[in-house]
Amino acid sequence: MTGSGTYIIRGGVEGKKRLEVLARVMWPTTARLLAQAGLAPGMTCLDLGCGGGDVTVQLAAAVGPQGHVLGVDMDETKLDLARQNAARLGLANVQFRKLLVQDWVEESQYDFIYTRFLLTHLVDPLRTLRQMLHAVRPGGVAVVEDIDARSCFCHPSCAGFDAFVRLYRAGVAQQGADADIGPKLYGMLLDAGWRNVGVNVVQPTFASGEGKQIPVLTLVNIADSILTGKLATEAELQSALDDLTQFTDDPRTLVSLPRVFQVWGRRE
Repeated sequence: MTGSGTYIIRGGVEGKKRLEVLARVMWPTTARLLAQAGLAPGMTCLDLGCGGGDVTVQLAAAVGPQGHVLGVDMDETKLDLARQNAARLGLANVQFRKLLVQDWVEESQYDFIYTRFLLTHLVDPLRTLRQMLHAVRPGGVAVVEDIDARSCFCHPSCAGFDAFVRLYRAGVAQQGADADIGPKLYGMLLDAGWRNVGVNVVQPTFASGEGKQIPVLTLVNIADSILTGKLATEAELQSALDDLTQFTDDPRTLVSLPRVFQVWGRRE
């Protein structure tokens, strides 16, 4: 994640563990999206707000030794862990660099820019989409995945789950950002100057497995921001977490992630 404000989800090692689970859960739909958008061997790619680099290394594998991938993020701890993982995988065509998105200015450097769950945390996401347009070469592609947090659901109803969604959205709003940005992305890409814009929507839903744990993991990792922002007391937060954990552990319940809007466009 890169940005000028405060990222409400915990960073560092614990934050990366959550991102690893999220990356594994999201990879099947993300892989299809990247292929649909035209990712190909030999491309020069940027993973903007790369977190722990889980998608970055997949991009590097896809573009092959004739291509190159740069992952940028504001969290140096996650970047160090990403470098170690890339080295273990033997990927020589990938680099990681610390970057704040408000400081980012490049012109015609990339064939393909990917970003996931970044714009929802930015005060001015349209500006970043315009920066991305400048940073790709003519004919280059941008791919964005982001959420509509309002759309999370569970079955049957669960007070802890409802509290998680409410607190997450309130925490993002408190930073001046938009947890429900997903449906707006198509129009935003058009406004930023992207052409041939396309859109998909996916919503992973789970009865079991690690994907079902993501709401609990996220609530744990936003706890500090929720308490600092006085959006809940410690007792209220613990009650919500206990209820959500018990609900998640029940094999008869269903838990979803938010709807994920997958949007892509091309620079003419």
